[in-house]
Amino acid sequence: MEDKNFIKSAMKVIEVEGNAVLSLVNQIESDFENLCMEIINTNGKLVLMGIGKSGHIAQKISATLSSTGTPSFFIHPTEAAHGDLGMIDKEDAVLILSSSGETKEIIDILPALKRSTSKIFTLTNNNQSTISKAGKISIVINAAEEACPLDLAPTSSTTIALVFGDALAIALLEAKGFGKDDFARSHPAGQLGKKLTTLVQDIAIMGSNAPKVLETISLKEALMMVTEKKLGVTLISNGKEVVGIFTDGDLRRCLNEGIDLDNTLIKDVMTASFKSIQSDALAMDAAEIMENNKIFSLVVIGGSDQKNTAGVITMHQLLEAGII
Repeated sequence: MEDKNFIKSAMKVIEVEGNAVLSLVNQIESDFENLCMEIINTNGKLVLMGIGKSGHIAQKISATLSSTGTPSFFIHPTEAAHGDLGMIDKEDAVLILSSSGETKEIIDILPALKRSTSKIFTLTNNNQSTISKAGKISIVINAAEEACPLDLAPTSSTTIALVFGDALAIALLEAKGFGKDDFARSHPAGQLGKKLTTLVQDIAIMGSNAPKVLETISLKEALMMVTEKKLGVTLISNGKEVVGIFTDGDLRRCLNEGIDLDNTLIKDVMTASFKSIQSDALAMDAAEIMENNKIFSLVVIGGSDQKNTAGVITMHQLLEAGII
């Protein structure tokens, strides 16, 4: 085997495919907008279909659409010819991926597919192909060259098809106003699901369990509460509501300034302009506030069902819960 420059080869592929992706910017035209409107106005699901590499890309696009607010599923054309066409309802729409536009397995089922639904859309590289001509909306995208030096293995062409699918999914997501709460409903499991479903109140120390002292006690007495609860923080109350917070950082400041622990009231050294968050907010929002403000704890204010309660959430708790 001759000496090969693997890095040079890899960089060439990245360059070729990167240029192909950038060329899509000039290939997205009004038919893309028409496609988006047709999909939004479809009462059923968007069915993706393709063979070979195009089939793999179609499956990924379908999965992305489903997780971003556009119900979708994939049907293999061969399986469709043997009964799976029955999965397609007249309210559904079909998006066919075929690079050449002449995929025999798809062409063979076009007559039956047209009887199932009138909404057939195509994505090919040839607007004169059989499949392209069968589409109600036919979109054509082309890669100037494949990254494969033999010009045989689909590389650049599949990459731009994948990027086109992402562009379609995100355009639809934004048009529908699909947000974090919607995303959480379709991603309840795993690390992502945890971040999108865990509330502050699920982690925070609330109510009587939270470290809290009256503003009239001494700094030394307040430190006993900080030590007892082992959170590095205590809430300061005037008897009715939280009026401040005292943290390990505040303690270091007091020690550096030589403040008398016994004869100084906690209200005189507390942080009155503290950051807070509602208990029914997402825990990931608490993490964002802490990171943006370079702090390690937040005061938690009770939600609609616990208006008069307060608590605390710390960066350490978020770490333990796997939120960050």
